[in-house]
This record gives sequence, C-alpha cells and structure tokens, in this order.
Amino acid sequence: MSATQEQHPVRIGNCSGFYGDRASAMADMARAGGVDVITGDYLAEVTMLILGKARAKDSTKGYAGTFLTQLDAALEHLVANDIRLVVNAGGLNPGGLVAATRDLVARRGYDLCVSHVGGDDVSGRLDALLADGHALQHLTSGAPLSSWPHEPLTANAYLGAFGIARALEHGAHIVITGRVADASLVVGAAAWWWGWGQDDYDALAGAVAAGHVIECGAQATGGNFSGFRLIADLRQPGFPIAEVDADGSSVITKDPGTGGAVTKDTVTAQLLYEIGDPAYLNPDVVAHLDTAELTDLGNDRVRIAGVRGSAPPATTKVAITGIGGWQNSVVFALTGIDLDAKADLVERSVRDYAQAVGGLDAVAVDRIGQAAPDPERQNAGTELLRVAVQGTKEAAGRGFSSWMVELALSSYPGLYSLGPPQPGSAFGVYWPALLDQDALNHLVHHFDGTTEVIAPGNPHGTAPRAPQHAPARSAESPSGDELVVATLGEIVHARSGDKGGDANLGVWVRDPRAWEWLESSLTVDELRRLLPETQGLAISRYELPKLGAVNFLVQGLLGTGATSTLRLDAQAKALGEWLRARSAKVPKSIIGQEHS
Repeated sequence: MSATQEQHPVRIGNCSGFYGDRASAMADMARAGGVDVITGDYLAEVTMLILGKARAKDSTKGYAGTFLTQLDAALEHLVANDIRLVVNAGGLNPGGLVAATRDLVARRGYDLCVSHVGGDDVSGRLDALLADGHALQHLTSGAPLSSWPHEPLTANAYLGAFGIARALEHGAHIVITGRVADASLVVGAAAWWWGWGQDDYDALAGAVAAGHVIECGAQATGGNFSGFRLIADLRQPGFPIAEVDADGSSVITKDPGTGGAVTKDTVTAQLLYEIGDPAYLNPDVVAHLDTAELTDLGNDRVRIAGVRGSAPPATTKVAITGIGGWQNSVVFALTGIDLDAKADLVERSVRDYAQAVGGLDAVAVDRIGQAAPDPERQNAGTELLRVAVQGTKEAAGRGFSSWMVELALSSYPGLYSLGPPQPGSAFGVYWPALLDQDALNHLVHHFDGTTEVIAPGNPHGTAPRAPQHAPARSAESPSGDELVVATLGEIVHARSGDKGGDANLGVWVRDPRAWEWLESSLTVDELRRLLPETQGLAISRYELPKLGAVNFLVQGLLGTGATSTLRLDAQAKALGEWLRARSAKVPKSIIGQEHS
C-alpha cells in the first residue's frame, strides 16, 4: 500500500451498467481523470445466454466484444492518468478477452499488465459436481438440477472480490473477470487499495453497498429514477463514482459538469434495486443494507455510512442457462368500437391454432393501452393486442406467423399488425442454484504467467439470516388524521427489477414524515390489492427504516426468469411505476408535503 493510498479514499468510477451501455463512458471518465480505478459491469442473466449462444457458434467468442472498442478509445487517458481498469467483460471467455486486450495494447504501443480471474465457469463440471453430491437445487422450488429437462448451455458461479484484489496487488493495470458478484468489481478495488483482509466484514459490507449503488451506471445519477422531473438535465447523466474510505464508508458522486444528479433518493433507489432480504448475500460478506445511513453533502455528493457486515455463507449462487424452445409474437391494432369482441376473435383464432397443430407450451394474449372514447385522432382510438407463444420451432416459428398472416382478410374490421411476420427465435431458461464456495477453483491468472488460488473467506460458512417478515398492520391512519384518496406517486418513490423469476419492488417515502404511514399501511395484502397481478404469488416484505423504505419480493411474477417469461415487462422494470400510478387512502396531512 502506497503513502498516497493511505492519504485519500479510493475513487472508483463505473463506466458500464450492462452490455450495450454508453460507448463513450469509459473514455469520458478516463479523460476526466480524478479516479484511481474504473470498473465496468457487462453481465446479466440475459447476457450470459447471449454470450453462450455466441460461444456455441465460435469457441473463441463468449466475451463482451464492445469492451475492446471502448478500451481503444480510453487507452491513452487510462495511461496518462494512471487509472486501473477492472471489468467483468470476460463473460464466458476471460482468457480470450485477455489475449485480444493484450494485442490491442501492444498495437497501440503501450506496456500494460493484463491479468484475469477465472474459475466461475462450471459448465464442464456439472456432471462431476452432481456425482459428488452437489444437488444444485433450484433456489425457489428446491428441485435438483437432475430434474431439469433442458441441456445446460452456461453455468457460472458468482465469485467474490479477492481475486481482483490480488491481481491488482500483483501489479495488473487491467483486470478482466468472468462472473463475479456485481459489487465485487468495486469491493476488489477497495480491498486492494486499503489492504483489507477477508474478515474485515464491516469495511467489505460498506464497499458492497457502494458497489451495489454504482454497478448499474447512470441509474445512480438519475437514470430510471421515479423523481426524474426533479433533475434539471437527464439527457445524458454522468456515470457514478464511489469514494471508498478505509472503514468502507463511501461518498457517491459524479464528474463535475456531467448531466444527472446524485441525491439521497437516487442512491436509495439503487440500494433497493434487485434485492430481497436487506441481509444482502455476497461471496465475501453479508452486507446488512438496513443499517446504511445516507447523508446528502450537497453538490452531487451523498455519503453512505454505518453499513454492518457479517460472515458470508459457505455457498454462492450458480446461474445456469439453457435453451427452452422457440418463441414468437405479433402485435395487432384494435381501433374504434367493439374492441373486446375484436380481441376475443383473435384470441379464439390463436386457441384454434394451438389445438390444431400442437407443440405450443404457452400462449399469452395481452391488451395494451386504452382507446379514448369519441377519438379525434385514429391513434387515440387504438389499442394494441400482443399475441406471444412458446413451443417447438415448427409450432412457434413460421407456422404461427403464417396463421397470423392469414387473419389479414378474414378477421375483425380494421385489422393490421405492427411490422411484418417473424420467424421467431430460441428463448432461454434459467436455473439459479447454490454451490459450496470451497467446491470452486477461484483462480487469478497473473500477467507474468503465474497462477494463484483464492480460498473462500468463510470455508465453514454461516447460515443465512432467516427472512424477517414485517407483521401485517392496520391500514388506518397512524395519527388519526383524516384519510383522503391520493395517487401513491405523490408520496413515494419506487424502483423495481428482476431477481430470476421473482420481482423486487422497493418503495420509499419522498418526505420522512410519511414513513409512519408507509410502514403501517403498505402491507403485503395492500400490495396485492393495489397490484392484482400479484394475487396468488408468495410475497416477502422487508422494512428498511433508516432509508424510509419497504422492499417486496414477489415470487414467480416473471415465471422462470427474464429470458423465458411472456410477460411484456420481462424484467419488472415498470412494476414500481405501476404501483405509483395507483390510488389509496392516505392521511391528509402528508399530501402536499415538500418533495425531496
């Protein structure tokens, strides 16, 4: 650890929240300087399937190829400003990306050390793991992997941060990984900078919180934020930076002069994003997010402090994907009057097709929008009807498209479709499981040709904390105040997302004085009333009082996951906005309070 490192918090910027994020972000951040490390998160469950298909066609592929274009534009600035780079763009082939990266660096005339972290890919070990007694049970159903009717295409365990830390300590300028926990990119950089050990749980937990906030890029600076109208310039929000101190506390900020904003609400949104229990499991630590305390320091700076950590579990998640079959869809327009009858006619035609051909496993027919009465414009009097199917390639492919085309002159008046018929495409299926961390070969392949094994931080493990379900409470006004009907968006913010086949929905108050109402009134039963599509699904509810928030985990809303659901909002991105559009009885005293 250098004297410079001892003097100031490590400044870690993130330039990518997904595969396909803003192409210029890495170069923009490197050019601005002022950061010690830049991270990039390229991987998601959907991405692993995409990369798996690419690798199946060409064994030299399987990594995020756009990284090389981004690196080419950023290289001179990374070198000039002495910035380390840590990315999970290696995907299913980190070694292949390392070779391509070294070639690029050499062609540009630079001398940089490039290392990579591996051992997450267990696709070639599944049979051996099953034979050794690792059942790889589904996280929700508990069924063993041996019961899954699909051939695994990818299987990747979530590694922790200490492979990254060791690679940096060994002298790497660029560290490329496969599947690590998203926050581990930041945790690894911070652990390297401060020399943390594997039992520095509070510091590690604080870094997990910081990493969780910035891992999705501009979502921490106003992107996808329910209070977006409060942000002056959201056309191109800046990418976030976490200044992580020696104790794991951090300040979330962004480069001066960039768009967007960093506020307590934009940070809260990310802390609640894609979580379940606030005891947030990570391969290196359990970060208790309900202990986080936020302080707005002004000038796009928000401090996260007080996050407590405890020993990690002995297991880590394994994400397994496969090809589930074939899917296809078509969107029709319904215009004018008799829309129910028009939609019913199409739906009966689809059912007739399904019965006639066989081979369809799932059919979904969804009405989108609501036509205005007496419309002055044609589009105002139009609704959309989406028909989606899954099954065999023969049934869900051209056969389905042809049947839909045949409706053109033989169905309801005014029928037209949005776009030409499609051949359909293969869809993925997802199997989340747990695997003992000590069954993994967490390896660092250093730039000098040496290899290092990273031992799990808690080989004996601790049992994850049992979910703490908040008790149901009365929906009466806690203060005895008069109840009035209001749109929930006037009182709360929300952010939602996917966790496999489940959806998370974080809700927090816009004004702290509304917390008592939110805590007592937004129960599981009330959520089911407000969002009827959650009826019949198991829902867990968690309170985070220091954030003025409750978090819901709606099990099975997305079926088996984003890659296979026929739900229009496949990743539950808009679930929170649906909730905020609903009306409920609330105390009159919290209406019209100043919005933060």
